[in-house]
Amino acid sequence: MGVGRPREFDADVALDSAMELFWRQGYEGTSLSDLTEAMGIAKPSLYAVFGNKEELFRKALDRYAAKRPDAACDALKEPTSRRAVERMLLAFAGVDAEGDTPKGCLMVQGALVCSEASEAIRQELCSRRAQNEAALCRRLQEWKDAGDLPGHADPTDLARYVMSVANGIAVQAASGANAEDLRRVVAMTMRTWPPV
Repeated sequence: MGVGRPREFDADVALDSAMELFWRQGYEGTSLSDLTEAMGIAKPSLYAVFGNKEELFRKALDRYAAKRPDAACDALKEPTSRRAVERMLLAFAGVDAEGDTPKGCLMVQGALVCSEASEAIRQELCSRRAQNEAALCRRLQEWKDAGDLPGHADPTDLARYVMSVANGIAVQAASGANAEDLRRVVAMTMRTWPPV
């Protein structure tokens, strides 16, 4: 008896399913069985197309960064720092997320709880968050140079502050905080924004 033909599947659809599962459950909270069930594929197909769980998670992170309508990244295109930061924080809160989209941020909650066995994933997420903070810092410096921030404002400190608030908001959103409460946190944060 010959070997059966492998089941055909759409790799992009399967990767989207894996991304959403990791987003909801975190890296360690998601088993291979969870993944194969959500993706609608067998383990051999998962390994053949996506590699091991760690490689799949990295691909899911790349997909998340490329596909998610990310107001947080788009916010950096705003003409003023105040408007950009407000948009970014609202995006991390997920207050305008559509339908059943998971709340929060995959790069924040993907590895909130990681054992030593998942240290590489924790480091990967730390690195990606640091890159986002550095991009915000560069943009804050541009706004400062353009006169949108006062001379005493430190872009490095502001970027660290904004990302700390954003990460906290993402955790709150993933934990079930309601949109109105999160909007109030954003409004309170914006009251501390340095005036020009």
